[in-house]
Amino acid sequence: MRVWLAMGLMTGLAACAVPPEMDDAAPEGVVLPEVQTPAPPPGARRVDEFDTTTQAQRSAALKTSEGGVLLGEAVLSLGDPGRAGFWVETALVTSPGQGRVALREGDKSVEVALFPGTGSGRISLATLRLLEVPLTDLVNANIYEYQ
Repeated sequence: MRVWLAMGLMTGLAACAVPPEMDDAAPEGVVLPEVQTPAPPPGARRVDEFDTTTQAQRSAALKTSEGGVLLGEAVLSLGDPGRAGFWVETALVTSPGQGRVALREGDKSVEVALFPGTGSGRISLATLRLLEVPLTDLVNANIYEYQ
């Protein structure tokens, strides 16, 4: 019985570990918006407390280029609200990089850091706010990677 309990506990803790590709180290030449954004304060409770991006960062993230390679379409849900900045995590990405996420319906797009993911994709709170999508909605988006 103790062996099964210990194995279950170790499996649960392993699932909480951050995969090595998700650390803050950026590939050379890639500027990751989330690295330059402070983490939310420990007592954050409201959306505006979790979104620590500045007005200047929001404006810059909205100035997207039309370039990039279309990686594909993704259905994204809100990711970890404690992870600041503009980012998308999706299985369409094989290594960290820079790109943009564009709503499939409408003309909104945001510059984001791209991270590999598994399963359903995740999108940052700050990015959802710029796309003007309700936090509880699934986002149908095109993912573009800058080369």
